[in-house]
Amino acid sequence: MVRTVKKAEERKQEIVEAAKRLFNSKGYDATSMQDVMEDLGIAKGTIYHYFKSKDQLLQAVVEFIVDAEIEKKKALLLETHGTALERFKVLIAAGSAADREQEVLQELHNANNTGMHIRLLAATLVKEAELYAGLIQQGCDEGIFHTDSPLECAEFIL
Repeated sequence: MVRTVKKAEERKQEIVEAAKRLFNSKGYDATSMQDVMEDLGIAKGTIYHYFKSKDQLLQAVVEFIVDAEIEKKKALLLETHGTALERFKVLIAAGSAADREQEVLQELHNANNTGMHIRLLAATLVKEAELYAGLIQQGCDEGIFHTDSPLECAEFIL
């Protein structure tokens, strides 16, 4: 077998994307680290270099989903013009990753994953709060909202 050398971040991303695909198609419980290795044709040492456990790989998959969702929402806001309230409605209507990634995110509701679930919810709130804070600031500039703390208001709303 020919060894393919890739940059560390590229290899890690490839593993996360393969795991996401397999978790969606087979389910988290039915997917093993061996399945991911076979899917990518990589050695055991390679996958365990990046992820010490399947739970750690799940966390990386969920973070990947959250980051992709935030990027989509940022792009949507850049394309959307109008008042802060109009843009708020567009952002809210965009929904969440949970609406589209049921199979992978369902695993977070497992009682054993409570700590990870809380950390990922917090990370999501922090990232989304920045988007909402920008809209609240726009609303303040337009005279629709009145606050000296747009980020704190966004965090409270979320």
